[in-house]
Amino acid sequence: MALPSRPVAVLAWGSGEDGQLGMGRCDEKDWARCIGALDAYAVSAVVAGSRNSLAICDDGSLFTWGWNQRGTLGHPPETKTESSPAHVDALIGVKIVQAAIGGWHCLAVDDKGRAYAWGGNEYGQCGEEPERKEDGTRALRRDIPIPQRCALKLKVRQVAAGGTHSVVLTQEGHVWTWGQPWPPGDIKKISTPVRVQGLEQVSMIAVGAFHNLALSVDGILWAWGNNEYGQLGIGDTQPRSQPIRVEGLSNLSLVDIAAGGWHSAALTKEGEIVSEHRWEKMLGLQVARGESAAWGGAPGA
Repeated sequence: MALPSRPVAVLAWGSGEDGQLGMGRCDEKDWARCIGALDAYAVSAVVAGSRNSLAICDDGSLFTWGWNQRGTLGHPPETKTESSPAHVDALIGVKIVQAAIGGWHCLAVDDKGRAYAWGGNEYGQCGEEPERKEDGTRALRRDIPIPQRCALKLKVRQVAAGGTHSVVLTQEGHVWTWGQPWPPGDIKKISTPVRVQGLEQVSMIAVGAFHNLALSVDGILWAWGNNEYGQLGIGDTQPRSQPIRVEGLSNLSLVDIAAGGWHSAALTKEGEIVSEHRWEKMLGLQVARGESAAWGGAPGA
């Protein structure tokens, strides 16, 4: 594993009841502290989920910590939580370049465009085909504690994990998804990747609990999925099963997008952040009652 060539410190704070802060204890911190166990490694990226966390090093090695009851740390759970970072041994020799944490599953992609999944799989979110039972029926394996390949036929550029579904962006700029992309019971489980129609030349994706965003190379933002809190930014709170263009941002030059559980945000070329959904409580913004849940106008307008 690579040693840091420059001073690198990984900081964490907030809720730590599942060990997700990585400081050797399961308690909360109301101020930032260094994760000492990672000081010896050249960490290049970190991902924080609600109950577990991960870190990627310059050499592609992967560390995980936090809640592991469903195998979300990439190895069989010996205890419910693990409060110190541990290397994911199943991925030794694999250079991970990007990863994502979902509700209780994780995804990763290596430098060769191969995708991996592990953790909870009862909705098919890890992309494993159902096992055939003795009575001839097929059932999904509930947990996959060891990382395994998924989306085998795709060359992946980026992975994103939702509450019970997965989304990947391929090298060709196409978007594929599997799992259960809506709140349980609304749509059937799909363990085999299906292409999201209507999206071409996508440059990046972002996924919330049950909603999705895609930014195309020409700067158009698309959104689909759950819209209970207006997180799609399209002027209403009706869900969309197919991508719909976010017209309110068409006059802005977007360079990055992000999705929280129930809200969304975008970064413009000018360095301004535009955000939407559950404004007062989640974003600290004052918005008049009855205002449309549509992105529109310049940031701050």
